Amino acid sequence: MDTQVADTLLGSLIDGRYRIRGRVARGGMATVYTATDERLERTVAVKIIHPTQAPEARARIANFVARFTDEAKTIARLTHPNVVAVYDQGTHAGLPYLVMEYVRGRTLRDVLAERRRLNPDEALAIAEQMLAAIAAAHRAGLVHRDVKPENVLVAEAPTGGVANLVDSVVKVADFGLARAVEASADEEQGNQLMATVAYVAPELVTEGRADPRTDVYSAGIVLFEMLTGRVPYDGDRPVDVAWQHVDRDVPAPSTLVPGLPSVLDDLVRRATRRDPGARPADAGALLADVQVARDNLGDANSRTAVLRRVTDEPPVSQPTMMVATVRPAERPSWARLPEGGAAGPGRRRAAPEPEEGVWSRLAELRATVMGNPRGRLAVAAVVVTLGLVAALGGWWFGVGRYTSAPQLVSLSKADAQAQADRAGLTLAYGEPRFDEKVPKDSVLGQSPASSAKIVKGGTITLTLSLGPERFPVPDVIGKEYELAEADLVNVKLVVAKGASRYDDTLPAGVVLDSSPKVGTEVKPGAKITLILSRGRAPVSVPNLVGKSLTEARTLLAQLNLKPVETYKDSDKPKDEILGQSPADGAGVEKGTEVKLDVSKGPPLAIVPRVIDLPCLQAKQVLESQGYPVTIAVNPNAVVRIQAPGENSQVPPGTPVVITCF
Repeated sequence: MDTQVADTLLGSLIDGRYRIRGRVARGGMATVYTATDERLERTVAVKIIHPTQAPEARARIANFVARFTDEAKTIARLTHPNVVAVYDQGTHAGLPYLVMEYVRGRTLRDVLAERRRLNPDEALAIAEQMLAAIAAAHRAGLVHRDVKPENVLVAEAPTGGVANLVDSVVKVADFGLARAVEASADEEQGNQLMATVAYVAPELVTEGRADPRTDVYSAGIVLFEMLTGRVPYDGDRPVDVAWQHVDRDVPAPSTLVPGLPSVLDDLVRRATRRDPGARPADAGALLADVQVARDNLGDANSRTAVLRRVTDEPPVSQPTMMVATVRPAERPSWARLPEGGAAGPGRRRAAPEPEEGVWSRLAELRATVMGNPRGRLAVAAVVVTLGLVAALGGWWFGVGRYTSAPQLVSLSKADAQAQADRAGLTLAYGEPRFDEKVPKDSVLGQSPASSAKIVKGGTITLTLSLGPERFPVPDVIGKEYELAEADLVNVKLVVAKGASRYDDTLPAGVVLDSSPKVGTEVKPGAKITLILSRGRAPVSVPNLVGKSLTEARTLLAQLNLKPVETYKDSDKPKDEILGQSPADGAGVEKGTEVKLDVSKGPPLAIVPRVIDLPCLQAKQVLESQGYPVTIAVNPNAVVRIQAPGENSQVPPGTPVVITCF
């Protein structure tokens, strides 16, 4: 029967413009023909939906055509060098069709059927252009839903033919077509999505949910097939293949084709993770990863020439199956038809006539109408119609045009927006306010309230939380107390005085410090304790560094200050003051402790043994170690006595007397 339909279309003229010349391919949803646009004299491709894809009932056909038309308009606005351009759309014999750019070349499926699999350079070059097209769709709010080799066209390369795949031009087709058919199938078959099972994402199987990450998964499977020559899963039934995507991780391509670079395994693994949140966010993100992978292969000079022919059978098109029920309420707003219709404009009233003329004409009209049976029937019909219009109008204005406002309080701003989108409502935002319990950007209030009546498509005004109110403690250091207090009270803080203390730089009555410190984040009503300066202390600490410990003690005692001594190793003489705290000149109160660093003196030296050495030699040894030497008795004799004695510990430079005879 399909052949008969195709043969019937061959040679026919569609819409008085497109002459069908030949059939190019037949897919799961549509058949593609080459045609001549007789108006512009150019070759185009015409895709006509199969009769089996269109619902039988007249109302369903009308809904399907409307959705298909909307999709065609959206796709036609998608302009990108790697996207098959859409020129026109319409219906022929009740079946929707698209007129598209004719791409001279083959599908990626044809290339794989001939080549079995591609080398990494070729696979990444095709994937890069394929993802560029899908990324453009994602930026425009479109999700392809059916990324597979059959929808990837490889045009003739500038170098001639499609043998050089690295230089070939790749174009992606069928954007939005699956969604238009799917939307029609929802009404007829219980809200089900359509997908090609070999490339279907897990979430489309389990939840019927599609977003840009769904296309990322399918693109990852296409890359896997280009590298290995096969899809990751097969089975006797389409449903078995689909559920393998849910239950199993896609294997690394190098497990099937040894020698493939690990960067390709990582690329496929990232794109085909079962959790959508672990994949790249959209095709643009995956495109960036593919470009990095190409650079890495080139920079490392690690391209692997994978020339071994696979022995598997050539890949075949996988069947399309119906999976995963989706409720209409879960559809995104751009997939729903608009509700209601626009009211027509009112008529302009005629200019008033004289009263007598009006009444006479009305009397004549009444007599004419009521005197004719058909006229009486028409009057009755008008009365009934007006009654129905009045009843419907009353229902519409009283009940029909209203819906219930959803509960948005306590939701985050993003969740509230999603809830409003599902209800077909618009959000506006009032003045936000602080709240100690409600997190920032969560809804504090809404108008109208939840469950209240609101016109369909109306606006709900939300009040968002700014979160707990916090602000830094103002810098009041160096200000007089009264000015500092006014600054703090102005920002809703409570002020208290703390213990004052002496300060060498700030005069009495000026703020010296605060608790909490300046810049600390506090909430309104927090207590800020101010520390005030008492001015300079009455006693100035003398300079004690370099003085002896005895002298330092005497000076401190005269000023009623207490020395606290700490001995430290030093080359300075024993008991010399090395440092002090507070520093000299600091103001302190009587009885204040002054910390002194006191020298322990230089370390002791050990006197060497020079007994039995010639006197002059002994003198030379001692002087070389820094000891002054005095010779007694006979300098030309041998040392018999030394003082201090051998191995004695003495300060460096201690004089040594040697007695020679």
